[in-house]
Amino acid sequence: MKLKYRNHDLHGVLVVDKALGASSMDVVRVVRRAGGHCKTGHAGTLDPLATGVLICCLGKGTKLVDRLMGEGKVYEAVVDLSAFSTTDDDEGEKEEVAIGSEVSEGDVRQALKDLTGVIEQRPPAYSAVKVGGVRAYKLARKGEEVAIKTREVRVDAIEVLKYDFPILAARVRCGKGTYIRSLARQIGEGLGTGGYLRGLRRTAVGQFDLGMAVKMDELPDEIGQGDLMGLEEVEGMLEDVVKKGCSD
Repeated sequence: MKLKYRNHDLHGVLVVDKALGASSMDVVRVVRRAGGHCKTGHAGTLDPLATGVLICCLGKGTKLVDRLMGEGKVYEAVVDLSAFSTTDDDEGEKEEVAIGSEVSEGDVRQALKDLTGVIEQRPPAYSAVKVGGVRAYKLARKGEEVAIKTREVRVDAIEVLKYDFPILAARVRCGKGTYIRSLARQIGEGLGTGGYLRGLRRTAVGQFDLGMAVKMDELPDEIGQGDLMGLEEVEGMLEDVVKKGCSD
């Protein structure tokens, strides 16, 4: 059913700190309702088990969705190296991996270095990637084998924040389309251990970071234009990124 938008006076961007357990569309529905049922979308999905920066675009701001989705992302990820998971995260069925001895931090750092740059990545079976015109997660939920092709993604940097085997906390800077769940699996594969995502927080999308974000439980009941970043401000931030990239 096509949505009927009642408020046509709100235009801009609202950066939300998505709560654990909420889907990205849950956030969009809350923002749309508070905005008097204005046209609302988001610029990059976060799984329910992830928290952090979700950019909501309202009114004419929805025209910026593609440009915003193309911005680099920063994540803080917690990876468990003791097992693999059917979903590549904590929701799936675990398959523990027998490991002879603890993996050194030096080996972990080398594995992360090997996954930096333009790499081949296979998206998770439980993802929205289409396989033969059908969302992969729909096939996976039916118990069907999901054959997803690998694709190139860009990982700019992976920094170790804390390591206490089998738990690795890392900061990931990456480009559009990178699955951190898949990256967790790849880390384990490279080390000869398990690898699944225990926790994930997106701290920035381009220049839009948590410092600009409103927590979901602090969203106003009625969103006005003053609560939004205006179109000129957002476009200026996007242009700044382009200019900086050209000067590097």
